[in-house]
Amino acid sequence: MKKSNSLAEGPDGLVYTARLPLSSATLNWLSCLIRGHLKKIGSRWRALSAGRIAGIVLAVLRCDQRPGDLAGGNGVHRTTVSRWVREVVGLLAARAPRLDRALKKIARSGGGVVLLDGSLIRTHRRTGTENRKNYSGKHKCHGLLVIALTDDKGRLVWVSAVRPGRTSEITACRHDRLTAHLRAAGLGAIADLGFVGLDDSGPDADPAVITGYKAARNKPLTRGQKLSNKALAAVRAPVEHGFAHLKNWRVLGQVRTDPKWATALVRALLVLANQEVAR
Repeated sequence: MKKSNSLAEGPDGLVYTARLPLSSATLNWLSCLIRGHLKKIGSRWRALSAGRIAGIVLAVLRCDQRPGDLAGGNGVHRTTVSRWVREVVGLLAARAPRLDRALKKIARSGGGVVLLDGSLIRTHRRTGTENRKNYSGKHKCHGLLVIALTDDKGRLVWVSAVRPGRTSEITACRHDRLTAHLRAAGLGAIADLGFVGLDDSGPDADPAVITGYKAARNKPLTRGQKLSNKALAAVRAPVEHGFAHLKNWRVLGQVRTDPKWATALVRALLVLANQEVAR
């Protein structure tokens, strides 16, 4: 019997053209970043130009295209596309702002508050005890927790390192010493009821984290407390727009890679999202 290693779709395969929902300014900016990196490391040759590499990486991040599919349409190997994606993600993640610098920048621009929220990024359910910590009892699925800060207009200014899904939002903020950084910058943060108890300052100190009132079983909220919660909800609504800009990058729909790499991925998408919004 003759053995055949040809693909079921045929030896050549099918290639189609799709539109990438991004601006040309973002593509040109990323292309210049890649060219500068290649010049810095002294790379004389790549299989494709910097512009085409940027387009492939953006297709993976924005549309969650499989590297193998993109490799076949561009005449390169799948591992080459995966290596390009990781290389560019590392370049972008290095440009993500640090927490203290992001807060000081807002303070210098005249801002007084930031908006604080957390979100779960879903991951595949892997076998083994190492993945148990990624299960979120709140969302009833496996994922990674990320904390984000936006300005009062909903523009993302900082994202935290990702942590296992079972981690609470307050624990993640305390690990990053968020309240200490807010006080050092002279700013306050507005958050939802999930952050009640984060700010443990004294009664005479100005609060660094402002939250609403939480009702108890035998102590319902008064009319004034309900109105206060409603006003705070209206003020913190733009933070959802910030997360929407971040999750428009469909690669975050369900992270299939190593969770340890997710921190660099989220920070790289923060830089790209701000670049696309500010065009």
